[in-house]
Amino acid sequence: MALEPFACFMDVEHSRSYIDELYSEDTYKCQEAIVCLKNAVIGSNKKKGSVISQGIVPRLIALLRDDTKDANLRLDAAIVIGSLAKGTESQVHSLIYYETVQVLLSIVLNSGTDRRLLETCLGALKTILQYPFAPTELLHCNIRNLVCLIQLASPDSSIQCQVYVANIFVPLCHSSHQQKNLCQANVIPFLARLMISQLTILQVPALKCLAAMCFTNKYVSDIVCMTCHEEQSILDILTGLLSRTRDVQIQLSASRCLTYLHRSGSLRADDYRIVYKTLPSLARLCSEGFDEETRATAAETLAYLAEIDSELQRLAAISHHLISSLANLIRCPSPLSRQGAFRCFASLAANDEDIRKRIIEMDGLMEEVLNGLKDTCPEVRLSAVRCLHSLSRSVQLLRTTFQDHSVWRPLMDLLVGEPSLELLTVVTSTICNLLLEFSPAKEPMLDSGAVEMLCELTKHSDPALRLNGSWALMNMAFQAEQKVKSKIIDTLGTDRIFQLLSDSDERVIMKTLGLLRNLLSNTLHIENIMSEHSSEVLRAVNLVLDGPHPPEVKEQALIIISNITAGARDKDYVMEDENIIKKIREFLVVSDNKLQMGAVFVVRNLMEKTGRQQVLRESGILENLEQLLHMTPRDSQFYEDIRQEILRFDFADDH
Repeated sequence: MALEPFACFMDVEHSRSYIDELYSEDTYKCQEAIVCLKNAVIGSNKKKGSVISQGIVPRLIALLRDDTKDANLRLDAAIVIGSLAKGTESQVHSLIYYETVQVLLSIVLNSGTDRRLLETCLGALKTILQYPFAPTELLHCNIRNLVCLIQLASPDSSIQCQVYVANIFVPLCHSSHQQKNLCQANVIPFLARLMISQLTILQVPALKCLAAMCFTNKYVSDIVCMTCHEEQSILDILTGLLSRTRDVQIQLSASRCLTYLHRSGSLRADDYRIVYKTLPSLARLCSEGFDEETRATAAETLAYLAEIDSELQRLAAISHHLISSLANLIRCPSPLSRQGAFRCFASLAANDEDIRKRIIEMDGLMEEVLNGLKDTCPEVRLSAVRCLHSLSRSVQLLRTTFQDHSVWRPLMDLLVGEPSLELLTVVTSTICNLLLEFSPAKEPMLDSGAVEMLCELTKHSDPALRLNGSWALMNMAFQAEQKVKSKIIDTLGTDRIFQLLSDSDERVIMKTLGLLRNLLSNTLHIENIMSEHSSEVLRAVNLVLDGPHPPEVKEQALIIISNITAGARDKDYVMEDENIIKKIREFLVVSDNKLQMGAVFVVRNLMEKTGRQQVLRESGILENLEQLLHMTPRDSQFYEDIRQEILRFDFADDH
């Protein structure tokens, strides 16, 4: 075959002879040209790109789908398409543009397709579908497509055919709908059969697919937990695959399956498969004896496994020298390794002070975290901030290590530009902790524009960021000086406070009330703030008292009222507000204990000043106190508190 003229075409792209021969109706000439084309594109992305730019793909597809053409010609066309699919991302985009997936799918679903052509098309389909932009919906649009693929990979089919189908299923689980689709197509029993096949090339994709199906999907996870294959439950199959005698990728993939089954809510945290099998296996796979990618994936998976359970975090921290392994992994060159290590540290340090201490004592660890904040990889930066967030829950570290390294500076720097929503959320959550009253970072952050930044954050469209903004301002206002409180009020503005108290997210309302409570927490400060903003403050309180909020929210409003009654000496702000007095009277006899106790607390503070008893009596407060007394168990401290307030009315009358 004359390869040189074709090679010239590929390099110079002037000759049209071989292009013309691809379009020839002479089977021999077309076959000769396509064989040359096949040999040229293998292993060369440059030549793949040249073929695509010359517009040859539509011709290849036409040859492939024409079942009147010679079988070898169609097979070679499929081989070339499969080779092009192994090119660059942009080249795969071009194949998708020419509807290659639809053609490949129609051929593999055709029962009359030749076995060699079938396997070649399955291989090309598998390669294309691994890309996140691939049109996976084409397979999901009809559940029969999925069922047919399973039938193609029957035990009687070739191993290669089963491998291709198993790998095709892996990226088909991007959404809850797709996960359920696969479940309804009976993919789970198919995967179970592959998992016990003793062939790694079948077991690994089967496990990856099962993990993807179970991820955050309790419906599918419950079915997996109840499914058996050849009298063995899938849970037992997975547990057996964690054995050290298994291929490392099988151990890792089986661990991920069990992790996702737990996090979906189908396996309890104290299940022996989690505590004694999955967790130790993942911790061991993080150690230096394994390749970097395996260690990184194991660390990421372990982070997810233990993320919300303090006991699993404690067990992980003492398993297989995990903290030391992660400290080593964090210094590896790949972004995936650093990301996994940071995320795992974040998970381990989420709740336990002793674990935080052990992590921070690793040599050079804090420097690595700070370097992570400046990493060029966004995922590494995010994971490093998550790690810092967990460590920032330690009072001791805030006062020592965080202060020594001026952690607040690089954190504030991350807010510059256009950080992702996820990064912005974690950074501001960490800032909330840095603004606690015992943190030395509080003062320099105030001087660096933290108030303005946080007030701006409360206007964000995302509720998590509005929450963090109001939460951080609440922390900043706690036991703060008058000038700081005034700056918060002036910068935030009373209109914004009203908007936050009407927020759709109840947590935002709670933190805004916490902010008001901290602003109104010192007698002198209360006098100063109320003298300027009394109408706005009382309006805000009434807004909450009158709103359809749960008792926990209204209780916060009652605490603010109590603070005002205790601290405002010059004027009876609360006594002059008929609606507040009315609400206090009502709350005394509601069925909720929080509101009853809050109302009694307000009454106690109101009674501290003489001359109010008669007004309170006329308002029905005493009557409702007596009613509350009869509703309360005699042996409780609350009963005694109510009785004392009633006696104060009597004492005031006697004098």
